[in-house]
Amino acid sequence: MKKILAVMMACALVFLLAACGNNDSASGDSGSNGNKKEIKELTMGFVPSQEADQIADTVKPLSDYLSKKLGVPVKAQVMTDFSGLVEGMRSGTIDIGFTNPFGYVQAADRANAEVLVKAIRLGSDTYRAQFVVPANSKLKSVDDIAKTKGLKWAYPDPLSTSGYLFPGSLLMDKGVKNLETFYTQQAAGGHDSAVLAVYNGQADFATTFEDARTVVKKDAPDVMDKLKVIGYTDKIPNDGVSVSKDMPEEWKTKIKNAFMSINDDKEALKVMNDVYSWDGVAEATDKDYDIVRTVYERFKDKLE
Repeated sequence: MKKILAVMMACALVFLLAACGNNDSASGDSGSNGNKKEIKELTMGFVPSQEADQIADTVKPLSDYLSKKLGVPVKAQVMTDFSGLVEGMRSGTIDIGFTNPFGYVQAADRANAEVLVKAIRLGSDTYRAQFVVPANSKLKSVDDIAKTKGLKWAYPDPLSTSGYLFPGSLLMDKGVKNLETFYTQQAAGGHDSAVLAVYNGQADFATTFEDARTVVKKDAPDVMDKLKVIGYTDKIPNDGVSVSKDMPEEWKTKIKNAFMSINDDKEALKVMNDVYSWDGVAEATDKDYDIVRTVYERFKDKLE
């Protein structure tokens, strides 16, 4: 009986050790692969900068390029607006999102997004908003605009980063408490239209991206002489490409490197220029968009 008990206890001990060993092995696999998932396909989300069917055709070469670089099919999906893009990233139906500055801040807040790269335009990864007035205007600075109640203000639309939100935030910093009551506002529908509103005498000043006057030179050849820029906002980070923070680090690196490689490929770079006027690609970090967060908080109700 004692021998039988001894054998049973020995067997139990062996079983227990084996089980513990198996648990350690499983735990190790979970620890090393807990954040890993097999990625067989990726979906990129775009908000149209042109007709939806046109951008779908325009981005196909980019999808093909990234598919080749990443080794998995990369599909392009055109979204109706940035809200839809953010929701797609939140729900996991969109893996890679092309986001404007405020779109990224919303995606980081709501969809746990992480920016990887951002656009280079005209040699810079940032841009500014400008204040435009007639050349003979008595307004000489942004301070003058902030002190003069009742001015007619033309801007593209109230959700435009450089056309309204950053200029509006600067005016508030300079003491304007209520933008809606302090100025007579005119949503012109585009940066070019806002410039022309001042050019045609329909507004006292306009706020646009730098330098939107060049966009209307074909229709108004003397615009550079007739209008002057009297101030700028702080620099705004360019739009970028984001993924979910939950994506495996290995794939974040792969995707970032794939986009950065576009700088060395003339054909791929032309595609980026055709899609969103990117002249190049720069690395980006979440901290780059802190200035956008500050303005976002100020206009959060309007944006949402």
